[in-house]
Amino acid sequence: MVASPKDHGLNPMPVLDHLNVRLARPEDAATIVSFSAAMALETEGRRLDLDRLHKGTITLLESTDRGFFMVAELEQAGDRQLLGQLMITYEWSDWRNGVFWWIQSVYVHPDWRRQGVYRTMHQHVLREAKARKDVCGLRLYVEQDNQGAQQVYYRVGLSPSSYLVYEEDFALAKQARANKL
Repeated sequence: MVASPKDHGLNPMPVLDHLNVRLARPEDAATIVSFSAAMALETEGRRLDLDRLHKGTITLLESTDRGFFMVAELEQAGDRQLLGQLMITYEWSDWRNGVFWWIQSVYVHPDWRRQGVYRTMHQHVLREAKARKDVCGLRLYVEQDNQGAQQVYYRVGLSPSSYLVYEEDFALAKQARANKL
């Protein structure tokens, strides 16, 4: 269970001084699955297949050629808890001869929202991306009705793209159809 800033008896800003943004590890998988499931339900009203989600999470944690998870971890008095996550996947751009890092699966535990957790994760990812010669930029997609998230992304320096995203989903589309029956 994630404790809130009030549970620690702390002002949130000094808490950020103890926030560690790091690559996720296999032992973080259960929390990442929990966060991803909560994010899908909250933003899209989707109840994900937890077994499939767990397998997908483990696959990424074990396959850095596909991408990676970053987590925001608070450590105090020997206790560590994950407050947020994001996932990075890769898109090759022939126009730029470089890779875009796609920021996906963003989730901050509700008790820790509006405390700077996402901003801290974003700044970390931005620094890492700019330090690499093969990364040409960051991209992120957001539910079109999620105005709160859009404001957060704007405040950290992201702006709407001129592109729309189209998809044909072979996995979750079947699940959505089955749920309607």
